[in-house]
Amino acid sequence: MLRRLALISVIGLGAVVLGGLGYVRSSLPQTDGHLRAPGLIRPVTITRDDWGIPRIVAESEADAYFALGWVHAQDRLWQMEMQRRTGAGRLAEVLGTDAVETDKFLRTLGLYRLAEIAMQMLRPEVKAALQAYAAGVNSWIEHHEGALPPEFLLLGYAPEPWRPADSLVWGRLMGLQLAGNWREELLRARLLQRMPAKKMEQLWAPYPPGAPSTVALDDATASAMLAATPEIVRPRLASNAWVLAGSRTESGKPLLANDPHLGFEAPVLWYLVTVTAPGLTMTGATVPGVPFHLLGHNGRIAWGITTTHGDLMDLFIEKPGPEPGTYLTPQGAQAFDRREEVIVVKDAEPVRITVRATRHGPVISDVLPGGNQSDWLALASATLEPDDRTAQAFYLMNRANNWHQFVDALADFHSPQQNVMYADSGGAIGFYAPGRVPIRRTGDGLLPRPGWTGEYDWIGWIPFAELPQAADPPTGLLVNANNQIVPRSYPYLIAAHWPEPHRAERITSVLTAQAKHDLADMQRLQQDTLSPVALHFKGLLTTLEINGKLAQAAAVRLRAWDGRIDRQRPEPLIVEAWLTRLQRMIVEDDLGELAGSFALLRPLFLDQVLSDASDWCDDARTDVTEDCATTAARAFTATIDDLAARHGADMSRWQWGEPHTAVFEHPVFTHVPLLDRIANLTIATDGDDFTVNRGTYGGRGDERFTHFHGAGLRAVYDLGDLANSRFMLATGQSGNIASPHYADMLEPWRDGAYVPVTPVAGSRTLVLEPSP
Repeated sequence: MLRRLALISVIGLGAVVLGGLGYVRSSLPQTDGHLRAPGLIRPVTITRDDWGIPRIVAESEADAYFALGWVHAQDRLWQMEMQRRTGAGRLAEVLGTDAVETDKFLRTLGLYRLAEIAMQMLRPEVKAALQAYAAGVNSWIEHHEGALPPEFLLLGYAPEPWRPADSLVWGRLMGLQLAGNWREELLRARLLQRMPAKKMEQLWAPYPPGAPSTVALDDATASAMLAATPEIVRPRLASNAWVLAGSRTESGKPLLANDPHLGFEAPVLWYLVTVTAPGLTMTGATVPGVPFHLLGHNGRIAWGITTTHGDLMDLFIEKPGPEPGTYLTPQGAQAFDRREEVIVVKDAEPVRITVRATRHGPVISDVLPGGNQSDWLALASATLEPDDRTAQAFYLMNRANNWHQFVDALADFHSPQQNVMYADSGGAIGFYAPGRVPIRRTGDGLLPRPGWTGEYDWIGWIPFAELPQAADPPTGLLVNANNQIVPRSYPYLIAAHWPEPHRAERITSVLTAQAKHDLADMQRLQQDTLSPVALHFKGLLTTLEINGKLAQAAAVRLRAWDGRIDRQRPEPLIVEAWLTRLQRMIVEDDLGELAGSFALLRPLFLDQVLSDASDWCDDARTDVTEDCATTAARAFTATIDDLAARHGADMSRWQWGEPHTAVFEHPVFTHVPLLDRIANLTIATDGDDFTVNRGTYGGRGDERFTHFHGAGLRAVYDLGDLANSRFMLATGQSGNIASPHYADMLEPWRDGAYVPVTPVAGSRTLVLEPSP
C-alpha cells in the first residue's frame, strides 16, 4: 500500500509539474499561422528568423506600430512592465515594502507626470504612432489565450492597459542614467572635508593634452543622499561608435559601427526588429515599450549613438525662508511648489509623501528619513524639463533621407545629450551631439552650489546650431568612445571632466593603420581586447624590485605579454588584480569609508601618482614613509600570493575568464531559489574597462572581477548594401525564461558572431488579421 501511495504521489507530482510547465509554455508567442488582432485595420505579416528576430510588413504606419506593440508584448512584456512601473514610482504595488524607497525617489522626480505633459506637446503624427503602438500592446494583453509571462504568475497580478506615457517615461529614466554626474558632486563635497582641494582634484585627473578630443555641504546629508540613490537611476556611461567614409573602405561606401554599453541584465535592454510600411522601413534596435528605432538603418541612412558625458545636472543647496514653507531666492522668499503622492504598497498600508520643488527642481533630500532641514538639495536637470521632444526626434530620424533632414530631426533631441554618428548610401558621413546643455551664470558644475544667490543659476541652453558637429571631415574618419568631443577653445562648457581616451585612441590607431577596411574589419575591431592601460603599466615592472620566486616569475611573464585581455590567459588576471590592489592601497588611508567609491580603476590618476612620486603612496596609518615604488612592488607580491591561494601555484593554469564572468541577472527570479539558476546568465568573457571589447568589472571578495557592464548590442552597417549589416545581442530576443530565444545569443555574442536581420530559409510567418 505504501509503495502504491508513493507511486501515486510521484505520478501526481509529475503531472502537476508537467501541467505547470505546459501552462508556462503557453505564455510563449505564437509565431506562425493566423491570429485575430482586434484594433488592426489591415492584415500584417510577422516573419521570424531562427533567432526569433521579427520582420513586420504592414500596409499602413498605424498597423506597423500596432504590430510592433504586439510583438514587443509577446516577447518582452515583463521588461516593459518593470520599465513603466519604475518610471512611475509604482514598484511597491507589486513588489511590496522593499520597493518603497525607490518609489519615493521616482515620485519626487515626477518622471511620469512629465511624460504625460510631454505627450501633449508632440506632433499629431507622433502621438498617433504612440497610440497605435499602445493599442497593439493592449490587444495582445487582452486577447492572448495562454498564460501571462512567468513573472506575472509568480507575483499574482495582471498588467494594466498600456498608455502612450508608458513609452515616454523610459526616455526620462535613460536621461537620468546617461547624465547622472550629480552623484559625483556629492562625492566631491564629502572629499573636500577630508583633504585639500588640490589633492581631491587629482582623483579626477585632467584630460591629457593632445588626446582625442562652493559652499560647505553637511557631510551627513551628502552621505545619506548618496546611499538613498536607487540603483535604477545611477549612471551607466559608455559606448563605442565610429564611421569611415568611402575613401577608407573596400566598397567605396561608408561603414559605421556602434556598440552601446550599459549595465547587464536579463534580458538585455535591446530588441532587434525590422518594420516595413509605406514611407517607413527600419531595421535595427528598439527598446521594448518604445515604438521607434533608437539605433539602426532605414535603407538609406544609418546611425549609432554614444554617451557624451555632458554635465546636464546640478545640485543646489536651498536656504529656508523666514516663513514656513518658503525658501530664499535672489528676489526674496518664495513658496515651494507642493504636491501630495500616495504610494500603494502590496500587503501593507499606503505611504503618503509630500513632494516639494524649488525654482531649480525637485527637493530630492526630502527622500531621506524624516527629511533634512539643515541642507535642502534641489536637483536641476535637463531631463526634468516638461517639453522634452526626444521621442519626436527618433520618429523623424527614422524617416530622414539625408544629412540635412537628419540634423533637422536632431533639433528635437533634448535629453540626454548624446553623440550621434551618421552615414548614408550617398557617401556622406557626419557627427552631431544634440541635447540640452545648460549655460551656467558661473561655475563648472562640479560641486553643490548655493541656490539662494542666483550666482550659479542656469541662464539658457547651448544653441542647437552651436553644439559639437562635423560633416564629411577631410580625414574620412569620425570616432567616439566617450572621449572629449570638443577642443579646449570651444566657447561653452559641456563637462569639466571627461572619461579616459584609451578606447578612442585604440580605435583610431587600428583604423588608420591600413588604407582600406571592410565589414569584417569592423567586427574584429569591436572584439579587440588589447588594453592600452595594461600595456602602459606593465612597463612599470622593469623599475620595481620584486621579491618572491613566484612573483618574480609573474613579472617575467608580464614583460613578455602582448597586452591582450583574453579570458584564457593568466597575464590579464595578474595585471588587473595588481592594479586594482595598488589603487586601493594608494587611496584607502586618505579616503577611508569613501574608498569604495573609487573601486573602478582610474588609470590617469594612477599614472599621475606614480609619475610624480606623490605623497598619495605614503600610508598615513604607518610610522614609516612609503614611496610609490615600494608600494607598487608590495602590491604586486601580495597580488601573486593572493592569486596563488585562490587559483593554485601553477600560474600557467590561471585564467582571466575564471573570475571575469559576465553576469546577466533577472530582476525578479534572481531572488527565487532554483529559478535563479535558470534565469540568471553567466559566461566567461574577455576585456577590461579600457579595451574596445568592453569588460568593465567590479564587486567585492570573490566577485571583485565580475563583468557587469559592456556591449549589450553590437551593430555594423554597410552603406554599400545595408541588407548586409550585422547585429548581435548579449542574451536573446525573448525575455521569457521558457523561450529557446531567452539566451541563445549569449555564446555567439561572447565569441564575436553576428547575424543579419533578414528572414532566412526556415522562417516562421504569423499573419495578424483584423477582427470582422
